[in-house]
Amino acid sequence: MVLMCHAGMAQVVIKGTVYDKQARYGVPHVSVLTSSGTGTVTDTLGRYSIKVPNDDSIYFSYLGKMSAKFPVKRLPPDLPLDISLPVSVDSLPSVTVRQPSYRMDSLANRKEYQKVFDYDPVIGGAPTGGFGMGVSFDVLFNARKFRRMEALKARLEREEKEKYVDHRFTKALVKRITGITPPALDAFMKEYRPSYDMLKTFETDYDYYSYIKSCGRSFLGQWRIDHPGDSTLRLN
Repeated sequence: MVLMCHAGMAQVVIKGTVYDKQARYGVPHVSVLTSSGTGTVTDTLGRYSIKVPNDDSIYFSYLGKMSAKFPVKRLPPDLPLDISLPVSVDSLPSVTVRQPSYRMDSLANRKEYQKVFDYDPVIGGAPTGGFGMGVSFDVLFNARKFRRMEALKARLEREEKEKYVDHRFTKALVKRITGITPPALDAFMKEYRPSYDMLKTFETDYDYYSYIKSCGRSFLGQWRIDHPGDSTLRLN
């Protein structure tokens, strides 16, 4: 267990552990954020430590979902701030309401096209006649099938990555972080849509949200120049 201890008159150091929904395992890579803009992430055991002003608030963010804010001055002194997330360590929570979660879509897609993802022409067509040629006759005669399977596999993987981007980069999230509303929001979503590889470079939600906010500032600056009559946009 870890404690919340005073660090001078104006600040405190808050420590604790973020657990899964059964409160059995610590959850790594959870963003621990403050209203003043500082942040950290939990370690591999779900533990964290962060120094915050006494009049600040702390909250948690994981996979695009945020907890309620906890005012620091209302937290019991000398006690850890441990919380449980509605998620199992070995699974991802659904973050959509009207659509299946990205993870469930991905698993269903993989199951449906398992033969494509697992296709191996050498294993599937190993010679059994004992000729000792070292090359499968099936591989030679099924070269066209192999090319089709490889092309289909590549397409499915591209679609899977695009669905992941759709899952992470949503209008609701961008609007909440930047304050941008339609029609500017539609233009922003097209111009600043990240790639799958870019999303994988963000180690924490905090880094990802900072990227969106920075892009929002750049976008709004240019938008106001191009649309001088639009005075409704204001960055959060």
